[in-house]
Amino acid sequence: MKTILKHIQGDRAIWAIVAVLAICSFMPVYSASTNLVYVVGTGGSTFGYLLKHMMLLLMGFAIIYGVHKIPYRYFSGGSLLMLPIVIVLLIFTLSQGTTIGGANASRWIRIPFVGIGFQTSTLAGLVLMVYVARYLAKNKEKVISLKESLLTLWLPIAVVLMLILPANFSTTAIIFVMILMLCFVGGYPTKHLGLILGIGVIALVFFILIAKAFPDAMPNRVQTWQSRIENFSDEDGKDAYQVEKAKIAIATGGLVGVGPGKSVQKNFLPQSTSDFIFAIIAEEYGLIGSVFILFIYFLLLFRIFIVVKKTKTIFGSLLVVGVGIPIIFQACINMAVATNLFPVTGQTLPLISSGGTSIWMTCFALGMILSVSASKEETEEDILEDNPLDILHETV
Repeated sequence: MKTILKHIQGDRAIWAIVAVLAICSFMPVYSASTNLVYVVGTGGSTFGYLLKHMMLLLMGFAIIYGVHKIPYRYFSGGSLLMLPIVIVLLIFTLSQGTTIGGANASRWIRIPFVGIGFQTSTLAGLVLMVYVARYLAKNKEKVISLKESLLTLWLPIAVVLMLILPANFSTTAIIFVMILMLCFVGGYPTKHLGLILGIGVIALVFFILIAKAFPDAMPNRVQTWQSRIENFSDEDGKDAYQVEKAKIAIATGGLVGVGPGKSVQKNFLPQSTSDFIFAIIAEEYGLIGSVFILFIYFLLLFRIFIVVKKTKTIFGSLLVVGVGIPIIFQACINMAVATNLFPVTGQTLPLISSGGTSIWMTCFALGMILSVSASKEETEEDILEDNPLDILHETV
């Protein structure tokens, strides 16, 4: 154990929290996978799905370990390198229009030779947050003008978000809200943020009008958004059916739950291993288990604030806020959907839901946070003056 701890750097509490969330995910994923094996009929076995989930988590821990060993100053220049790559990946993803399970899934690409789907919008969100943190830290000592920031800050953000929007409105909205939050924390003029928010709303309305006028260009996307909002207060429809089953599961769980593996509603919830896994946790482990999971996420939020407080550079602090808060925000949205406090969004429960992209990108973000917490004395000048080509040279 001492040998392992010797190689682990950064905030030990965050390492422990990640391990607890991973361990807590095993039984719910194993239990809920019976829906895929026996109801949906995807083949395989429940143990096979558990093994796959465990392998994804092991790869996630490897990502955390590898990323937390990288000095966080490299992430600044790395965001400049990754931004055009992300744009190309989003264009490719949107153009191919992959179909998974008979549904439009133009948010995914298939990784060759591995057979695992990868959601490029999740990577794009992570890169954007680092890019925004770099911009805000670089301009910390001067008054930011709207005209200058439109080209250097908001244009890249707009391009990425417009490429995500046609296939994934909820992810686009979450990324946009998190960017506004980071800009507010980073000292971007509030009056400009109000204008940017207004422009964003107008752009969304314009997009919806275009999609309504040319429905064949983006089939079913706007209708899906509309139905999810309508079903939030309606008792009919697929989303309402899922929420109703989730509410039954939560009510059945009571205080202590029906016991591990004994959920009934997992056989009726189509997304029981991902989007609605919190409902399965509530049914099998009751209010006590649900509150425990909620407590772990808020403990992670607390440790994120601790890291921010201890960080000596503005970029490091903004980086931790930018990649850390979305993890907690996503968890809250997932739980709010399961309890019918929020319309269905398709957001997973970080480190607990099954799914490679969500686990890997969450682990990458946690690795960056741990890199900041493990850093020695860094200067703002060294971080922000990193040349992306120098990063490539040192990596090679």
